[in-house]
Amino acid sequence: MSASEALQGPNTTAIGFFVAFVALTLGITWWAARHTKSTEEFFAAGRRISGRQNGFALAGDYMSAASFLGIAGLVATSGFDGLIYSTGWLVGWPVVLFLIAEPLRNLGRYTFTDALGFRLRQKPVRIAAALGSLAVVALYLIAQMVGAGNLIKLMFGLSYETAVIIVGMVMLVYVLFGGMIATTWVQIVKAGLLLGGAALLALLVLAKFGFSPLRLFAVAAERNGEAVLAPGKLISSPWEAVSLGLALMFGTAGLPHILMRFYTVPDARAARQSVFWATGLIGSFYLLTFVLGFGAMVLVGHDTIVAVDKGGNMAAPLLAEVLGGTSLLGFIAAVAFATILAVVAGLTLSGAAALSHDLWVNVVRGGDAPREEQLRVARASSILLGILAMVLGLVFKGQNVAFMVGLAFALAASGNFPALVLSIYWQRFTTAGAVAAIVTGTLTAGVLIMLSPTIQVDILHHEHAWFPFKNPALVSMPLAFLVAVVVSLAAPERAASEGYAAKERRMILGQ
Repeated sequence: MSASEALQGPNTTAIGFFVAFVALTLGITWWAARHTKSTEEFFAAGRRISGRQNGFALAGDYMSAASFLGIAGLVATSGFDGLIYSTGWLVGWPVVLFLIAEPLRNLGRYTFTDALGFRLRQKPVRIAAALGSLAVVALYLIAQMVGAGNLIKLMFGLSYETAVIIVGMVMLVYVLFGGMIATTWVQIVKAGLLLGGAALLALLVLAKFGFSPLRLFAVAAERNGEAVLAPGKLISSPWEAVSLGLALMFGTAGLPHILMRFYTVPDARAARQSVFWATGLIGSFYLLTFVLGFGAMVLVGHDTIVAVDKGGNMAAPLLAEVLGGTSLLGFIAAVAFATILAVVAGLTLSGAAALSHDLWVNVVRGGDAPREEQLRVARASSILLGILAMVLGLVFKGQNVAFMVGLAFALAASGNFPALVLSIYWQRFTTAGAVAAIVTGTLTAGVLIMLSPTIQVDILHHEHAWFPFKNPALVSMPLAFLVAVVVSLAAPERAASEGYAAKERRMILGQ
C-alpha cells in the first residue's frame, strides 16, 4: 500500500490510540470534576498549577494542529520559508515574558480584560474586549474543527459531519465537568504525546541520513533544487515577511486562551517560570517540525504530499507511514487528533470566560453575582460555544481555512495587544483609547484580510487584490496604537490617570 493510499481508509491503530487517549482524559475529567466547585476552580484551576506544569500546559495550548501539521507541510512544500511561521510563533514568547506575564497575573482574575480594565471604566472596556476575544476564538475554532473533521474523515473512515460532532461532544465533556483543571492536565498529556511523537519521527528521519541534518538538507536540495534552502519561495516580499512576523510575534501576546493560563498559577514568579518552560518546549518542537518537513520532502515526495492534501497538511502523517508503516501512522494521526481536541477545549474555556465573567457578571450584573450563578452561566456559555464550534465546523466544510489562523493572530495583535500593553505601561491611557484601539485594530485587520490576496485571489479567484499583503498586521497594528494614543490625548480621563499608581503597585508587588 502506498503512503497516500494508507490515508484513504480506516486505521485501526489510530482508532485504538484515539480511544485510549479519550479514555485517559475522561478519567482526568472525572477526577477534576470532583475538585471543580467554584468559579475560580472552573476558570483558574484554583490557582494551584505550578510554573512547570503551566509551562507544559501553555505549550500544549499553543502547539495546535496548525503547528504540527501546518508547519511540517509548509516546509515540505516550500522549504526554508516554512521556518518563518515557527520562528514568528516562537519569538512571541519573550514578548509575553518581559511585557505581559507578571503584570497580567498580578492585575487580573480570569481574563486579560481584568488587567486591561483595572483602572478604566468597566462596561465599555469589557464589552469591546470580550467581543474582540470572541472574534479571535471563533476564527481559531473554525480552523481547528475543520482540521479535525478532515483528519478523522481520512483516518477513521467516518463522515466529516460525524467527526466534527465527535470532537465537539468530547470537548464539551472536558470543559463542562472538569473546567480549567481538566483542560490543564489534558494539555499536559497532549504536550507530552506531541513532543514524543515529533521526536520519534525526527530521530527516524535523521537515522536515514546518518543523524546528520546537513546531509538531509543536501539531499533535499539535490532532488528539489537549491531554492528549497533559500528564502523567497513562500514569501517573496520583505514587507510581507515583516507583516506576517508582526502578527505571529505580537498576536501570541493577545490570544485570550494563552493569556488566561497565567491566572492558573499562584504568583507572578510561577507565571515567569511558565513562560520559561513553554518557550523551551515550543522551541524544541519547532526545531523538530523543521526536520519533519524536510524529511517528508525527501522521503515522501512533493507530488504525493500535494496529491493527498493541496496545503500539505498531511505531510507528517505520510512521513510516519513511510518510516513506520500503518502503526506509526495511526499513532501520529491520533496525536494530531488529541492536539486538536485539547486546543478546542482551551479555546472554548476562554470564550466562556469572556461571555460569563466579562459580559454577564461585570456588565449585565455590575460585578455582583452569586458564585453559584457565575458557575451556571460559565457552563451555559461553554455549551453555547461548543454548539457554535460544531456549527462553524459544518458550515465551513471543504473550505480553505488556512487564512483564518493568520486572521486570528492578526486580530489578536491588532486589537487585544495594543490595548493591553498601553493599559499596563502608559499612565495617560483612557477608556475611550482602549475601546478605540480594540475596535480599530479588530475591524481594520478583518477588512484588510477580506481585501487581501488570500481572499480575493485564492478564495474568490479574482485577478487582483485591493490590499497587497496576505497579513494586515503591518498596517492594522500600528494604526491601533496610533488611534489609541490620539484618542487618549484628545480626551484625558482623570480617574484613569490617578489610578495608575495603584495599578503600578499591584502590578509590581501583586497586592
